[in-house]
Amino acid sequence: MSIVQPIYEDNHLLIVNKPSGILVQGDHTGDKPLVDYCKDYIKEKYNKPGEVFLGVVHRLDRPTSGAVVFARTSKALERMNKLFKNRKVYKTYWAVVKRRPRPAQGKLAHWLKKDPDRNVTTAHDHQVDGALRAELEYKTLGKLNDHFLVEVKPLTGRPHQIRVQLASIGCPIRGDLRYGFSKPNPDRSINLHAKGLYFEHPVKKEPIMIRAGLPEEQFWEQYLTLENIKVKDKNIDNIY
Repeated sequence: MSIVQPIYEDNHLLIVNKPSGILVQGDHTGDKPLVDYCKDYIKEKYNKPGEVFLGVVHRLDRPTSGAVVFARTSKALERMNKLFKNRKVYKTYWAVVKRRPRPAQGKLAHWLKKDPDRNVTTAHDHQVDGALRAELEYKTLGKLNDHFLVEVKPLTGRPHQIRVQLASIGCPIRGDLRYGFSKPNPDRSINLHAKGLYFEHPVKKEPIMIRAGLPEEQFWEQYLTLENIKVKDKNIDNIY
């Protein structure tokens, strides 16, 4: 399977479905990040000479999969950054948890504080020094064996937000040892997938609705046949 799985591309944007285990941007590990794989893809596909410009608009955690937006021009990068800052990009995630959320549908609000040395975020019920407010909405979609599929719509964009907020209500994401799940996934992924994005194109000013197919992995694939959540072609109707 190719690292670069395009979902949408034009002269301004490249949106890809990131596999788990791949960094979006480079870090101290020196591992090749997704942005460099995408530059290689553009250079080869369009036979571009010299350096390829590709701006990182946002990031997903390394063990998370799903839709990632890159900007192919400085104008698009500036405008997409503004859309994210003004919360005009609407995101939908799927998460698999062991424990059923109580209640089955609701809204979570915490104050999150990141420890950069340990790369761990903690959730607090009240404001603490250095913490930022985080909010999300969630809905339990269905059950498979002894796990539950949860749809999450973050209203803010904080580091590890979905992971730590679900863990704070006793529902750590499957495979996420950092936030309390009991055992790792065989491939070191976590079952958190950036399923959908909706925003206005920064240049064309037309609505863009992105749906990222689930990873080709046995546990995820089982959810494609869950009758009680009516999955069709790896998508849920009206996920926005």
